[in-house]
Order: sequence, then structure tokens, then C-alpha cells
Amino acid sequence: MEKTVDATFDGEVFRPDEPVDLEPNTRVRLQLVIKEKKKTRKPFSFFEYGRSVSIDAPPDFSSNLDAYLYGGKSLDNE
Repeated sequence: MEKTVDATFDGEVFRPDEPVDLEPNTRVRLQLVIKEKKKTRKPFSFFEYGRSVSIDAPPDFSSNLDAYLYGGKSLDNE
């Protein structure tokens, strides 16, 4: 009988990822095929990025953003 079963090695034993219909102490032959690990990337955090950006702007920039963006105030006039 031949069956393919995915398993995880925990450092000591192989643990099947699904139930296996075998009697306890049944001897089997394992053929190991190492699966590639999925590359995990840290999720993008808008807030972390925002905190990391340094903006050189006047003190009232956030409260008068529209005026600065649409020409009501100049960034040169602080």
C-alpha cells in the first residue's frame, strides 16, 4: 500500500497533518520531500510608515492643510 501524507517535524518526531488509518506500532518507510517554506512578509502598516516619515512643515500645517495645499498659504511664510 502506498499513500502520501503531509507531516510536520517538531524536532523529535514526524506528526501527520491529517489522521492516518494505521495500527499503532506499524512500521512504515518515509521518503522525505522538503516543501519550500512560504516567505512571509511583515504586513504593511500605514501608521508605522506615517510615524517614520519626517516632514519639515510649519507648526499649523495639519490644521491648515487645505490652505497650504490649495494656495491659501505659502510654506515659505511661517
